[in-house]
Amino acid sequence: MSETSPESMARQATAALIRNYYEAFNKGDDAGMLACVTDDVIHDVNQGERRQGKDKFEAFMARMAHHYKEQLEGVTVMVNKDASRAAAEFNVIGTYLNAEPGLPEAKGQTYKLPAGAFLAIKDGKIARVTTYYNLTDWIAQVAG
Repeated sequence: MSETSPESMARQATAALIRNYYEAFNKGDDAGMLACVTDDVIHDVNQGERRQGKDKFEAFMARMAHHYKEQLEGVTVMVNKDASRAAAEFNVIGTYLNAEPGLPEAKGQTYKLPAGAFLAIKDGKIARVTTYYNLTDWIAQVAG
């Protein structure tokens, strides 16, 4: 299979989409992130409810920005053969700004947390993003 085959080009486009999504995250560019997702995007996190739709995704991003300041380092993107699914692995470097109910008090604690995401792609956009991290590790770091 050559680098210009339709499959290779689709994988490259999907990898670029995922990189653009996480670059927008690192810039705090919510509009840039929203441009990468479908209108009916499904968002799952390992410690929370499923959200569906851009409006709920945008509300989640606003809540996160209030509670945390985060950057992602070492983002590695992997794409399956037909470019319909992808995964990303990265480290979350963050500061806990404001406490969330049921979590430790926020005092500007910093943390570094390995994380990963699985993504489904539809019509050139992210249709689902499922993020995993170790909540117990995060709590130990900020409660420490």
